[in-house]
Amino acid sequence: MGQLVYRCCVMLACILTPCAAYAQDTSGPFELKVQQLTFGSKHHFFGYIGQCQTIPWNASGRYILGLEVDAIDRLPEPKDAATIFLVDTHRDNKIIRIEQTHAWNPQQGTMFYWHPKAAETQFFFNDRDVDSGKVYTVLYDVEKRERVREYRFEDQPIGNGGVAADGSNWLGLNYGRLARLRLVTGYPEALDWSKDEIAPADDGIFVVDVQTGKKRLLVSYRQLDNKLKELDPDLVHSGLFINHTLWNRDSNRVYFFARAGWSGNRGKNGKRVNTPFSIRADGTELTLHEMHVGGHPEWAEGSKLIGRSGANQVLYDVVEKKVVEQWGTPEIFPKPEGDVSLSPDGQWFANGYKQGDKNFYTVYRRSDGAFAKSDGIFKGDYAGDIRIDPAPRWNRTNNMILVPGIAKNATRQMFLMQVVSQSQADNAAE
Repeated sequence: MGQLVYRCCVMLACILTPCAAYAQDTSGPFELKVQQLTFGSKHHFFGYIGQCQTIPWNASGRYILGLEVDAIDRLPEPKDAATIFLVDTHRDNKIIRIEQTHAWNPQQGTMFYWHPKAAETQFFFNDRDVDSGKVYTVLYDVEKRERVREYRFEDQPIGNGGVAADGSNWLGLNYGRLARLRLVTGYPEALDWSKDEIAPADDGIFVVDVQTGKKRLLVSYRQLDNKLKELDPDLVHSGLFINHTLWNRDSNRVYFFARAGWSGNRGKNGKRVNTPFSIRADGTELTLHEMHVGGHPEWAEGSKLIGRSGANQVLYDVVEKKVVEQWGTPEIFPKPEGDVSLSPDGQWFANGYKQGDKNFYTVYRRSDGAFAKSDGIFKGDYAGDIRIDPAPRWNRTNNMILVPGIAKNATRQMFLMQVVSQSQADNAAE
């Protein structure tokens, strides 16, 4: 193969701060070093990989976003607030608690996004009115320590499902519908304003202009239902919902899944639907993809999507509708449908997957095919709606990944996995 496997060295005893990170090396062998970031009797996590280009670190790398909760052994009730905090890497990883949210779940968190146009101080998260159940999105300013904007839509309450990389728009979803049709993806008991229809014409994916706050319907469930029936005229389902609304890196395309029949909600004679679509940000080129490239894809450049074909990690072009490239081998990526993430510079790729009671990771360098594999990070026996997905999230300097795990005191905590060159690792060991 001409490729070497560099086993990672897991160092939990020596806690380094992110600001003391090794400089990135883009050549030669490398290792993965792991350190626990958060501690304590409460649970701390960032969230799920179901959206592209979300980075836990702010622009300078000083702060890392997270949620603090009391329990992870059940889904939250509407009254259960999660505390939003910052890890201050300039102050020995001190946790600074700044806000609360009632729109979160153990898998996704609250759909954190640092605002691309103000990534040093502002970030988005979802919240809801506990009395009405209406979900909305918040823009918060760290410097001001206040909510500088709330995006509320009384007739069609939606929450953020992904912020465009250029900071222009965010994608809006009805999280009440998601919770009803696949509990793990929504916020339990959130208002579902389209529950009376299996394919409503006034619900689907919305686009919200960050500056003006105006929303428009990008694609409706009715449109998706019509597309599905072009392929299967006899299709019967119990109600469509949407998962994984993924902006591409150019902020001009969205890839997503139309689904039905999950979580026991198949209905009489209803079929399970799990069909990928793509659409341009202006609403044109709605495309049904008969090839399924895995449940957790990620965008690469342009119209290319990272996913799985058979046992291989591949690039799939949504315009050409075909596989155009393969990365590595099945030995390098034993589970190419795992949780995957591409670094901001597009040169480093992380694949996280579950095996037994641990999460494992492969980090792959695109320039030469070099890779490193991690030892397992304990994830416990959490499964189903409260499972802990591997969910790797890169930093802005492309040399560190935030991952979840279970600490020695049985709490869920945040861990850092650092990409370190072999020479740097050897120097550190001397």
